[in-house]
Amino acid sequence: MAAARESVTAWRPGIPGVVEVFHARFTEYAYPMHVHDAWTLLIVDDGAVRYDLDRHQHGTPHDTVTLLPPHVPHNGSAATADGFRKRVLYLDASQLGEDLIGPAVDAPDLRDPLLRRRVGQLHGALTRAGDELEAASRLTLVGERLRAHLRGPGAAGRPPSRDPVLARRLRELLDARVVEGVSLEDAAALLQAHPAHLVRAFSAAYGIAPHQYLMSRRVERARRLLLDGRSPGEVAVSTGFYDQSHLTRHFRRLVGVPPGRYRLSAAAPT
Repeated sequence: MAAARESVTAWRPGIPGVVEVFHARFTEYAYPMHVHDAWTLLIVDDGAVRYDLDRHQHGTPHDTVTLLPPHVPHNGSAATADGFRKRVLYLDASQLGEDLIGPAVDAPDLRDPLLRRRVGQLHGALTRAGDELEAASRLTLVGERLRAHLRGPGAAGRPPSRDPVLARRLRELLDARVVEGVSLEDAAALLQAHPAHLVRAFSAAYGIAPHQYLMSRRVERARRLLLDGRSPGEVAVSTGFYDQSHLTRHFRRLVGVPPGRYRLSAAAPT
């Protein structure tokens, strides 16, 4: 019966810096000692994991973010009779440098509610096709907070960066590419800014993240086309959404009704 509760889902997202996304539910399986060539960023949603790292035993309760460095042997097994459910990101060296391996070995389990929430939000964005800008933005903020933790006390609480000129330039870039979009990596290269600084500067200036701004602009365009009588499927393609379901998700969140219902309302004013 326990074997039926084992499940694994893994994929390689199209986001620079993420080697693999791995979601798993295990009850009896135990990992032997092994190593990865990438950083392992782990959160546990149910149960708990017990593991050894550098000959020291650790545990991962549900409110902890665990960061295991590359090339350092570790194992893992359920710490409770009911097993555990976990979500893992494998991050390449562009996110965290080798100079942080030592601090991560010394303190792999991070109790930080904001970081835990951000990692969960990042996983959510990585499961949705068409939300790559959101995923990249969330990844850069997660990486920034991880680096702050590993570099010393107090660094994780730095205030948002304010750079109104950079924020305006990013807004102009997003306005010019509403339909085709732009990746965070390309935006950072075009504007010659670090991705984390770019996201923080925009959010501080406008009270909204870059990906939220872009989706808002796309939904506004979609509203106009729907009122012209065009179908939701056609509108999704014309406004830069991945597909109709992608349009529906964001449209409903911002307008309160799905695009098909919104389109019909134009023909029946009250």
